[in-house]
Amino acid sequence: MAQSNPRSPLAQISVQELADRLASAPADLQLIDVRELHEVEIAAIAGFTILPLSEFSQWSGEIYNHLDPERETLVLCHHGIRSAQMCQWLQTQGFSQVKNISGGIDAYSQLVDPTVPRY
Repeated sequence: MAQSNPRSPLAQISVQELADRLASAPADLQLIDVRELHEVEIAAIAGFTILPLSEFSQWSGEIYNHLDPERETLVLCHHGIRSAQMCQWLQTQGFSQVKNISGGIDAYSQLVDPTVPRY
């Protein structure tokens, strides 16, 4: 009998947990921001690799050149929708430790660092 393989639920990390992780600066943590470049120019968190979803076709074929599927990977966007899409795609590519940053950079600005501009 064939077993169905339902997609595993998407792991989430809060912006407070993100701030704690960034403060401890683990070297093996992969940080991805999937927002557009004009959004990143308005508000950004240091240390994130920018991979805009609109440019997916340009970088998706080289994802293993950018990221290690064995390392913990945290994904950021404006509110958490695009980053959730990216997390789901990464899981289909064999990434096992992917977490969506719940609430995105907007929540980070409100709850962690008010110097990060909101837009």
